[in-house]
Amino acid sequence: MTQITSHILDTSRGSPAAGVLITLMQQKDDDWLMLGSASTNEDGRVSDFTGFDKALPEGVYKLTFYLSDYYNKLSQQSFYPYVDVAFEIQGDGQHYHVPLLLNPFGYSTYRGS
Repeated sequence: MTQITSHILDTSRGSPAAGVLITLMQQKDDDWLMLGSASTNEDGRVSDFTGFDKALPEGVYKLTFYLSDYYNKLSQQSFYPYVDVAFEIQGDGQHYHVPLLLNPFGYSTYRGS
C-alpha cells in the first residue's frame, strides 16, 4: 500500500462511488505539483496515486475529487463539481487515508486509518 489512499462513500445512495477521478498534488511555494491521479474502483477506493513506495516529504498536499462526471452518469443534480481537500503530512512515512463522505449537496472528510 502506498502512503496516501482514499475512498468515497456516496451517503445518499449508501454505496461506494465508483469511477471518480482523484488527483494528488503537492504544494510547492505558491504552485501545486501533480504527483498522480487515479479513479476509484468498484469499492470506491484508490490505493495508489503515485506508483512508488518512497516516503513523501513533509508538506501540504491536496486531493481533488472530480464529481461532475459521477453525478452526470447518475442523472443527478449536484452542487459541487469538484472537492479539494488539503492536508499536511509530517514526512515520516506514516500512512494517510483521506476519505470523502459525499451527497449531492454536501460532503465531509476526516483522517482515516
